[in-house]
Amino acid sequence: MKCLELLFPKAESTKTSLILLASRLVFGLTFASHGLDKLQHFSETAAHFPAPFGLSGEVAVGLSIFGELVCGLAFVFGFLTRLTLLPMIFTMIVAFTTVFGGSISAGELPFLYLIIFVLSWFAGAGKFSVDGIIRSKISRDNS
Repeated sequence: MKCLELLFPKAESTKTSLILLASRLVFGLTFASHGLDKLQHFSETAAHFPAPFGLSGEVAVGLSIFGELVCGLAFVFGFLTRLTLLPMIFTMIVAFTTVFGGSISAGELPFLYLIIFVLSWFAGAGKFSVDGIIRSKISRDNS
């Protein structure tokens, strides 16, 4: 049951859930747009993409596309939000530290995404999400 509570936290108030929804829409869609751009220009991006951990440029871009586009869209819908946020957070840590050298002035965007995603991990998706629907179904089934 603890695992289910971690993945599908209890519903918040309507106001809080609306704020979480707005946050997911704004940040999830803008984040996913970065992944879509990388996908559309895969070859050009892979040629100059930083390859941390000894990965090839193609593999690094592929992982970045997964973290940004696939997970970004899952975040928009609030689907397995806490699980989905882990690759997004990792992608922004790598971008912030390896590409921008940990400089907030140079890496402002990945730093802001990182903060938003960490806060979202703690908050959960709210009741206006796929997670919220799953949580209410689990609650009904356990009653």
